[in-house]
Amino acid sequence: MKSNKLFAFAMVTSLFFFWGFIHNLDPILIPHLRDVFSLSHFQASLVDSAVFIAYFIMAIPAGLIMKKHGYKVGILIGLLFFAVGCFLFVPAANTISYVFFLGALFVVACGLTILETAANPYATILGDPKTGTQRLNFAQSFNGLAAFIAPIIGGKMILSQTSKPAEEIAKLSTDARHAYLLAEASTVKMPYLILGVLILVVAIIFYFIQLPDITDSEEKTEGGFFHALRHRNVRSAVVAQFFYVGAQVCILSFLVLFATEVAGIPGTKAATYSGFAGLAFLLGRFIGTFLMRYVRASSLMVVFALVAIILTIYVIVGSGINTLYALIGISFCMSIMYPTIFAIGIQGLGADTKAASSLIVMSIVGGAVLPPLLGKISDMTKHFQYGYIVPLVSFIVVFLFAIGNRNTSVQGTEKLKGGH
Repeated sequence: MKSNKLFAFAMVTSLFFFWGFIHNLDPILIPHLRDVFSLSHFQASLVDSAVFIAYFIMAIPAGLIMKKHGYKVGILIGLLFFAVGCFLFVPAANTISYVFFLGALFVVACGLTILETAANPYATILGDPKTGTQRLNFAQSFNGLAAFIAPIIGGKMILSQTSKPAEEIAKLSTDARHAYLLAEASTVKMPYLILGVLILVVAIIFYFIQLPDITDSEEKTEGGFFHALRHRNVRSAVVAQFFYVGAQVCILSFLVLFATEVAGIPGTKAATYSGFAGLAFLLGRFIGTFLMRYVRASSLMVVFALVAIILTIYVIVGSGINTLYALIGISFCMSIMYPTIFAIGIQGLGADTKAASSLIVMSIVGGAVLPPLLGKISDMTKHFQYGYIVPLVSFIVVFLFAIGNRNTSVQGTEKLKGGH
């Protein structure tokens, strides 16, 4: 990889870390806001819905931005949305408004949608086509690094040692209750403010650097935006990614709640277990990337998905802290799923690559749809673990996708020419 491509890949890889970091603050944010606003499991799950509905709404506009203006402009726009959304957490905390928090998360997620639509195919194709899947898994490994770090930092900065149960909050006087809620809500301001400033710095760096752009001789091929759906691998990847992302959000976003309600671990310590899940996710990425040198990515995903199914069944029927360890094991198994599904979905598409990328990112809306379903099942059955039938079904879908593509040898197909 030439030096300019290497630096471009390094900068793009940094984006995987940043969006992984903010995504993995959600498992901390959910129990925190649940305590502050006395939310049910279903209401708390709307944090994920606010984030992932943005992927559904913004995926096509993101693809159009990339088609018209290229990857660099798309990345800059995505970073600006990202930063503005982080800054909105300050007025959200000051007004003690759950809806405002959801709005801030939506703005952040609009930026993440654009960044992911650009960065995933860019990382796949930026270099030797034969190592496209390995390269994407390596870049996604920094997403896993963020998954390890974010819950630990977020737990220390956001979760309060003095949080009160809903019954105790209800007994406070109006002024005391307002002061308590304001203090609890304000703990989110500093981490998101710092992150917003860092993202602005990254945006400035991207503005001044040159990025090689991906071009294709068939770029002007006629056909609507959904023209990419004529490819079987795109259609199946859209479905698989919908269920995979829904499962990932169910597992990771509810992990702190699971640790406190099922394993009986205090909230501040539960955040550490969320960090362990992130570490398992990170190790899975690195180990999976290494194994892909010897085993097809799709074949490896067959094994990982099968193990995830077995562990999820144990999460549903088991008890005690061992079920929490099973969730951490599932995090390891999930590690290679997103990039592998993505790489299979955009393989060999030529001019349809950008459109297919947007459609697969659009399917991330599964993260908005499935977690509320888990929350609803948990609330209706009054048994939190029963809700995990949702990720169980999702991993079965991923397993079937992997079986159907087990003979696929994934690689990128486009070349890099010119640059911004």
